[in-house]
Amino acid sequence: MAEDQDQTEAERKQNPKKHRKHAFPYGNYRNYYGYRVGQKLVEDPRLKVFKKEWFEGKDCLDIGCNNGIVTIQIARKFNCRSILGVDIDSDRVDDAYWNLRKEIRLSDGNPDNGLKHCASKASRIDLEASTSISSSKEHDLHAAVSFKRQNFIFSHHPPDKHYDTILCLSVAKWIHLNWGDDGLIRLFSKIWKLLNLGGILVLEPQPWKSYETNYSVSETTKMNFRTIKILPEEFQEILLDKIGFRTVEALNLGLSDGNSGGFNRPILVFQK
Repeated sequence: MAEDQDQTEAERKQNPKKHRKHAFPYGNYRNYYGYRVGQKLVEDPRLKVFKKEWFEGKDCLDIGCNNGIVTIQIARKFNCRSILGVDIDSDRVDDAYWNLRKEIRLSDGNPDNGLKHCASKASRIDLEASTSISSSKEHDLHAAVSFKRQNFIFSHHPPDKHYDTILCLSVAKWIHLNWGDDGLIRLFSKIWKLLNLGGILVLEPQPWKSYETNYSVSETTKMNFRTIKILPEEFQEILLDKIGFRTVEALNLGLSDGNSGGFNRPILVFQK
């Protein structure tokens, strides 16, 4: 037995990457949308139920933007005045800027202008099949889209900064697991404060079974999972009765599991 253990330890020293398992305690998976959406889909299926009036000419915020694919597709399809994507992982923010530069080069008809060295080691989704512009006028992505490394619930925001639309897609669970019920309420309250009157929150909460699948990613999430009292099915009531949103609309993608690309959760749209 000791000999076998010595052999295993030797193998680990020779091939450390083989035995190293990457943990993503905030859901900050590399190429998250490549995994969830897949290469066969032209655009994220959730965009099919999003309404143009939520975004066109509006200032928008995407919380937990990961590699920026959805942020960029929203800007392209709906012509936001501005959209800021924030993520807790600086590597994902680097990926998002790489994808933005690539999309701009493709829009200019110049797929390779010497920026290859900007690509990070993580694999990227090819945006060549990205959504076409809904307006005949070329939309300036460089001016409209930006990304920032930020822990949203603990970050300072200027008192005069507000948004017309805030997206929180498949993010609430990770905040809930890492900062418990208090962190979740802080998330909802901060979103409400940052929205203009009449502003829109597009929320995609993960079901409780998803918590049960992922709660063990860190010691913190394990501990918080045991103390969580607010369940995802209670989010709507909390946002309406305690946070102060006026209305809610539930959207369903209406996709079969085989065509959903991993996303077939109800989307809740709240108005302040």
